Amino acid sequence: MQDRLRYYLIGITLFAVVSDTMLYPFYPRFFQDVFGITSPNYVGTYLACMTLVVMLAFPFWARLAKRVGTLTLLIYTQAVAGMLSILCYFSSSIEMFWLISLTMVTFKASYLLVYPYIMSREDASKHTNTAGLLSVIVHFGAIGGASAGGFFLGLVEPQKIFLIMSLSDFSQIVVCLYIRSRQNAERGSAAEETVKEKALQTDDNGRYRSLLGVLAMTMLVFYFSAQLTRPFFAVYWEAVSGINSPVIAGLAFAIPAWIALLALWLNHHLSDRNLLLRLTPSLLLGCCGLLIQSYEQTAMVVLGRCLYGWALFQATVKLDVLLYKLSTPEHYATDFSKIHIFQSLGTLLASLCAGALVSVLGLSAPLVMAAAGFAATLALLTLLKPQEAKVAAQTR
Repeated sequence: MQDRLRYYLIGITLFAVVSDTMLYPFYPRFFQDVFGITSPNYVGTYLACMTLVVMLAFPFWARLAKRVGTLTLLIYTQAVAGMLSILCYFSSSIEMFWLISLTMVTFKASYLLVYPYIMSREDASKHTNTAGLLSVIVHFGAIGGASAGGFFLGLVEPQKIFLIMSLSDFSQIVVCLYIRSRQNAERGSAAEETVKEKALQTDDNGRYRSLLGVLAMTMLVFYFSAQLTRPFFAVYWEAVSGINSPVIAGLAFAIPAWIALLALWLNHHLSDRNLLLRLTPSLLLGCCGLLIQSYEQTAMVVLGRCLYGWALFQATVKLDVLLYKLSTPEHYATDFSKIHIFQSLGTLLASLCAGALVSVLGLSAPLVMAAAGFAATLALLTLLKPQEAKVAAQTR
């Protein structure tokens, strides 16, 4: 893939992440200011429904992309998402807002296709670096989106954020149109992608299907563990440090993102051989980082946060790359969509369990449980070791 087009596609991912996270930390304020709803459970239910919608919609978009092409699909779905985002601004009742906003999220979910699309057009030797770059973009995009949302909420009424979010959708359309025109000009035809023709062929690669099941369960446990610490970390930090500042809590929360940026720079110089052998120390380091954070001392929390951030980035990237090692380019989108279901399910279960853990066992309980989850992830990975070697030998 040409570097310029590659970075345009990565830009689409950045636009989408920033747009999607602008209101995420501020939905309690949004529902209170716009609809007079103050119940935390109500807000939690809405956010859970958003996750569920994405989880269910993405596999559909992945299958449809095989027939019409990823960029063509994105042009239309993001156009609809942009228009629905504008309609969210005009929603006058809570029922109408739910209907329009969740439909908007359904169409927005298609942008996740950009990730396997990029990977399918990269050499296998570049997969680790590309996956790392995308992981960092997700980290910083989420932080940037939350920061942008807080900035705009200080200037405009909450519903106007949806008008700003729509600009991201329309920007993605412009980028997709430009990339498609470049591809068509270079190939001398309007055929955007060859992957969709390949998808119509008989699947001769059934040997890795059972491995995807193991990988899916591994992803579920890993994402459950990683997300379990998020909802109450700011409260835990304030309780341990005695510093009641949202800004300082936000900086502590963001430590893994900065560590991920350092890890990305270092990974640029590393080979991706012995993938699972490097996953093992990463997950063990993650266990240590989580347990260290559970010691209720400020310095220990910061140290544990650094170790956890390094491990989280390395494990996330290596698990993603493992998917592309087991899959084939013509199946990247559909296989990624299946794995994404289990990732989302892990996130959903973590959101539901975190509150119960804290209420029964205290604020440090999610950290200890997450460490146990990382250990369980490592145990599941042992099931893939001999199988992955077999697949690699068959595909040489």
